[in-house]
Amino acid sequence: MEYVVEMLNITKEFPGIKANDDITLRLKKGEVHALLGENGAGKSTLMSVLFGMYTPEKGSIKVRGKEVKISNPNVANDLGIGMVHQHFKLVANFTVTENIILGLEPKKGLVVDIKTAAKRIEELSKTYGLNVDPYAKIEDISVGMQQRVEILKTLYRNAEVLILDEPTAVLTPQEIQELMKIIKNLIDEGKSIIIITHKLKEIKAVADQCTVIRHGKYIGTVDVKQTSEAEMASMMVGRQVSFKVDKVQATPGEVVLDVNNLSVKNNKKVLGLKNASLQVRAGEIVGIAGVEGNGQSELVEAITGLRPIEEGSIKLKGQDITKDSIRQRIHSGIAHIPEDRQKRGLVLEYTIEENVVLEIYNQEPFSKFGILDKAAIAKHAKKIIEEFDVRSGEGAKTVVESMSGGNQQKAIIGREIELKPELLIACQPTRGLDVGSIEYIHKRLIEQRDSGKAVLLISLELDEVLNLSDRIAIVNAGEVIDIVNAKDTNEDELGLMMAGIKRGEGA
Repeated sequence: MEYVVEMLNITKEFPGIKANDDITLRLKKGEVHALLGENGAGKSTLMSVLFGMYTPEKGSIKVRGKEVKISNPNVANDLGIGMVHQHFKLVANFTVTENIILGLEPKKGLVVDIKTAAKRIEELSKTYGLNVDPYAKIEDISVGMQQRVEILKTLYRNAEVLILDEPTAVLTPQEIQELMKIIKNLIDEGKSIIIITHKLKEIKAVADQCTVIRHGKYIGTVDVKQTSEAEMASMMVGRQVSFKVDKVQATPGEVVLDVNNLSVKNNKKVLGLKNASLQVRAGEIVGIAGVEGNGQSELVEAITGLRPIEEGSIKLKGQDITKDSIRQRIHSGIAHIPEDRQKRGLVLEYTIEENVVLEIYNQEPFSKFGILDKAAIAKHAKKIIEEFDVRSGEGAKTVVESMSGGNQQKAIIGREIELKPELLIACQPTRGLDVGSIEYIHKRLIEQRDSGKAVLLISLELDEVLNLSDRIAIVNAGEVIDIVNAKDTNEDELGLMMAGIKRGEGA
């Protein structure tokens, strides 16, 4: 049997933690091999070992049958291994071509030969169905396009094996379908792919084999066609996972959030949200469904005070908060789980302790007369870590930058729920989380609702919006097109409305 890559008995340790404990993974030529595991199971670490970013303490790597030492990413590139990272490594004000040739600039005499490079990039783009414009600037193209640039970067370096780290975490549903096509094109052209993910639906859609790791240990490799999603989920989490959200009928109370005729400009200085009206009552979850970029972010930023409004009003429990500062809004009872946890949710260089009191460090018991009470802060952090199952190397003193994305997310959700808000705004609360954590966070959101709080949920995962919400507002091109009861609609109907086709218009 010909394997392009064999990782045999790999062990990689960091201070206080065995990230990979005796893991074996074999990739056949022309196959898509999924690497599945919870947040922090050691998936990215294992692939960083293959890409030469870490050296393992034990174990060996073979490429096309020969044992190799991959001491840095250049060695990996020379061996035909390319990696597309979860957080892209692109220079924003460079063009696509400039980014792709960085470090490999083709010269004509002393001048960098952009033309020849752009031509080759265009050919590669056509061959693999990537549709990338070699002269576009990175800052002007969508996240999905940027990812294709990263894929092109590996192809330009003649990669035969591509490692895709959580490639769908940042994509819209449409872009995910396009990526699936691209993966199939790559395989048809003889490439082999390892895809790190915890989305079972996607594994079923594209992968041939799936290797599961849990807490850094190897659990097993299965044939995807013969294994159900539920079986893979329980291999990954170590128990049965329920994909359905258990909840009783909502009993909504008074109006907590009242948004009336709100218009807000987007970053391009045109109206990103137009005359939007929406109410969220105590004891209900209102979901917002829409393709990314249709006004959801503007709505949330206007409610939380991050973005000025042009017209309209926002009331919280009958009080007009349209002119209030961000801090006043937090004190009035608004909590916000932001969609971009690293930019908006956390200070990455700070510890968990410091991050969980960012909004309340100036209140008792956390400070008196302007002096921080370290013990009270530590106690608060410990409570959040325990209640929200935040896993980290050094407890509350862990610098959040060193934690997995899923654990960063749980820390933010814990912090916001502990504010005991009247209104919880949850944006993409389960983005990039594994099924076990998703199930847990869904329970906590339902718990907020059942304790009489108002919850506004913004998510690009339609099944999440349908499962959690009591009512759903559909946004398209900055307008709230319709508000429907979740139990009276389905994914297809929502999809049509998100595309701007109103209910009953027939498609």
